[in-house]
Amino acid sequence: MRIPAHSVCTAIRDDIVSGVYERGSRLTEELLARRYGVSRVPVREALRTLESEGFVVTRRHAGACVAEPTEQEAADLLEVRMLLEPLGAARAAQRRTEAHLKVLRGLVRLGQERARRGEGEDLRSLGGWFHETLAQASGSPGLIALLTQLRHKIAWMYAVEQPARPVDSWAEHGAIVDAVARGDAERARALAAQHAERAAGAHRLRRPDRPGRRTPPPPRVSSSQHGVNIAGARH
Repeated sequence: MRIPAHSVCTAIRDDIVSGVYERGSRLTEELLARRYGVSRVPVREALRTLESEGFVVTRRHAGACVAEPTEQEAADLLEVRMLLEPLGAARAAQRRTEAHLKVLRGLVRLGQERARRGEGEDLRSLGGWFHETLAQASGSPGLIALLTQLRHKIAWMYAVEQPARPVDSWAEHGAIVDAVARGDAERARALAAQHAERAAGAHRLRRPDRPGRRTPPPPRVSSSQHGVNIAGARH
């Protein structure tokens, strides 16, 4: 079965974000095709997409390489997210469906339960799903794509500390959902802006180390992509 280019792109991006490919390292079509078990055609398409997203750069005499973003570029990403997430929340208040609300409320309920139990790793995943679903509820494909790309790049560049009081953080999530449910766009925007500003303070820039090349784990390539299921809070 032919593996589509978007699946190869997702696999390479995931490996860049997780540090399998170090910043500045070369990404040759031949080695990537062998690693992911595909031809060079979808690899070439994937590299073009990743270059447009800022994960890959093309260098003279070296070809495709993992990008090496500066500290200023990383800081700019957080600032852009602090501008776009409130816009997404405001749009969600105007365009959300009952299915979106069901998922958002389910995630808040799970997040509050996990916060009370101190289950930090679960909270990290739930937080990601919450913000992804909130973006989807905006009903704006362009905004969804931008926020998704920002999440990937911020996860690549930053480590995130758990909030000192995760229960309070999930109370903020709940307040945003309440505003979205009421259709109060300005309230949703203001709450999301406050939440994004506080969350930004928990980000710590990753310092890439280069003690030697690591051995990549088995690749994760899927022939299909799975978005957030807005029919129910299965996450």
